[in-house]
Amino acid sequence: MSDKAVFLEKQYLGREWIPITIRMVLAIFCFAIYFFTGDRELNNGLLLVVGFGILIISVIMGFLLHFRTRVQNGSVMLDGLWTTRLVKIDLNSVVKVEKGKYSRYFFNNPVYNLHKRGTIRFFTSGNDAIHLTDRDGLVYIIGSQRANELERAIKEEMKK
Repeated sequence: MSDKAVFLEKQYLGREWIPITIRMVLAIFCFAIYFFTGDRELNNGLLLVVGFGILIISVIMGFLLHFRTRVQNGSVMLDGLWTTRLVKIDLNSVVKVEKGKYSRYFFNNPVYNLHKRGTIRFFTSGNDAIHLTDRDGLVYIIGSQRANELERAIKEEMKK
């Protein structure tokens, strides 16, 4: 067995364009109100602090790892933030692999190991996902920004 991963993808919390846009609009709103209020308000400096705080948090979130997907040794391994456990999906029990959309909704929250209606979801950003169905009928939905590569790596690993 090789210790080298066939596929490796890291997904970060702060790199999705919709939440970035929301945070930037809030920061611009704080800065605009600060500059237009002038000296009329005693606490208008608080708006400047909040605007810079939003910008700093956005930069920090850009480097905050949500989860890492690895395909190696006949399994898909997903490990996330500090308190999350490693999820290992044995490819010997997988009966179907297909690429599809993660969700029909435009806005999706990042999730890790969310059990809901017979599915287990892993998602940070993007639109595409890999749907893995095991022998028991449980569906794993793994969101990926490189879904084609992940699907190819899983299928190659299953052939071994």
